[in-house]
Amino acid sequence: MMTPAHVPVLAQEAVAALAIRPDGVYVDATFGRGGHSRLILAQLGPAGRLIALDRDPDAIRAGAALQDGRLMLVKRAFSALGAVLDERGVAQVDGILLDIGVSSPQIDDAARGFSFRADAPLDMRMDPESGLSAADWLATAAEGEICEVIRTYGEERFAKSIARAIVAARQEDAIRSTGQLAKLIAATVKRHEPGQHPATRSFQAIRIYINRELEELSAVLPQCVDRLQPGGRLAVISFHSLEDRIVKRFMRDEAMGEQPPRRLPIPAAMLKPGRLKLVGRAQHANDAEVAVNPRARSAVLRVAERVSAAEAGAR
Repeated sequence: MMTPAHVPVLAQEAVAALAIRPDGVYVDATFGRGGHSRLILAQLGPAGRLIALDRDPDAIRAGAALQDGRLMLVKRAFSALGAVLDERGVAQVDGILLDIGVSSPQIDDAARGFSFRADAPLDMRMDPESGLSAADWLATAAEGEICEVIRTYGEERFAKSIARAIVAARQEDAIRSTGQLAKLIAATVKRHEPGQHPATRSFQAIRIYINRELEELSAVLPQCVDRLQPGGRLAVISFHSLEDRIVKRFMRDEAMGEQPPRRLPIPAAMLKPGRLKLVGRAQHANDAEVAVNPRARSAVLRVAERVSAAEAGAR
């Protein structure tokens, strides 16, 4: 069953940013438990359509409770957005929403292995039906690879020590549970941020790597722009500085258009114009939302609009 109590972060702001047209076609590329989709459907008329994607089978099962003829729910990673639209004969859409990263229901379900707060199988896959689990990856990955993942995706200064400890420990016993890994990291990291578990950054890093989250994001953003109608909006909510950096740079570059090489005079007419214009500034969750959901503290919403060829040429 769907859990109506789960309210996505910046939900009202993100859906408002799409400027919903009653007869428009929209994409919720990260369905989760349907919070954003419900809000979009509430603003769509009988002719409107919503295509929602999620690679998590639990999300797809939960979505079965949302019976609405205007909704098409597809089990696919959002990097397949273009292919999903092609399969359904949809050339362009009026708005796309991305809510990046792991969802609260995924974190709160101990059996999924995303959290160190309960001892459970060390899985961390958003789609448990495909790919390597975190446990399987840690069982075979080289020490240098583990170190690089934890340092890059977790920005963990003790990455080298943690990787060394993992490789040493697995020679004695396989690391198969979240409790094992959290205990191992806690024994290795002697100094950490107050109020934060020593394993926080490492768990985050391993999750991002296992699910190829940054690669997925980098793959979907160009597809979003390709598929937006002129005037269509792209709204992206991110929760991690690495994700937000990718979104910010992508939107900025698409707004600026192709830039000439330094010291090489090239006529502006020969350069590709920008396809997006930025809409407002980055938005953050307010104090009231953070008080209800502390995970909202790091949320950032960025919005951009597809410009027409005529607008692009005139800029």
